[in-house]
Amino acid sequence: MHLACYIKNPVLRQDPQWLGLVSSLVGDGHVLEDVSGQEDVPPDTEMILSIGGDGTFLCAARMAVESDVPVLGVNLGRLGFLSENSPSDVARAISSGSWSVVHQPLLELSSEYAAVQSLSVESLWPYALNEISLNRSGSAMIGVDVSLDGKALPTYWADGMLVATSSGSTAYSLSVGGPILTPEVRDLIVAPIAPHNLNLRPLIVPSGCSVDITLHSRDGKAMLSLDNRGFEVPDGIRFTVRSSGKALRRVRLDSADFVGALRSRLFWGEDVRNSTQR
Repeated sequence: MHLACYIKNPVLRQDPQWLGLVSSLVGDGHVLEDVSGQEDVPPDTEMILSIGGDGTFLCAARMAVESDVPVLGVNLGRLGFLSENSPSDVARAISSGSWSVVHQPLLELSSEYAAVQSLSVESLWPYALNEISLNRSGSAMIGVDVSLDGKALPTYWADGMLVATSSGSTAYSLSVGGPILTPEVRDLIVAPIAPHNLNLRPLIVPSGCSVDITLHSRDGKAMLSLDNRGFEVPDGIRFTVRSSGKALRRVRLDSADFVGALRSRLFWGEDVRNSTQR
């Protein structure tokens, strides 16, 4: 198998776990090639390995989508929900064929606003795997008008708001009190960030829903983020977030365990009463 390896942090090239994975894969007859961008991915590549943490995986996701190659996250970072797999598990799974490819739809942002249109395709790339968020850039809270398929919600007065996918439910959405969705769920989460309206809570909406957003900011601007990419946008901007026709082809090992990851990484349900030691 021809594998393209994306490592954002060069320090990880000397990590013993990574060096052990390379040795195992090469010993089993696989071909590995370092890449730094989509233009480096050879045409015969069968899988992209994202080496690091979730931030690295988000960068590799764009590369994988544009190359139409499945991507596998190898965890040498900290938390690791996207880069969920240990190097030893990856070595065994690739060589034994114990993996499959799942399709994760992306979020897509569209706007007729000139300030967004003036951004180049290379810098904007209007897709996100985890979430698209709008955040205040100054000290004042912002007002966010949101409509779901043309039906207006009350204005959010908050530090911002976000629209997240199931993969983003354990990322930014989790930190603002949103629900956790299992990977198979295709619905979207619409959640305020530090809302001043105490009776507004996160919503789960169908994947086909069109989320229309308008910004009101006394500071005259705000920050628009697509995963780990941020842009300054002006007061009054209007844009739409919806599920895209594009999807990320993500490699999932047969041994993957989402619930186990919740328990081991987020200490889900950790309670002295649940201890097995009496």
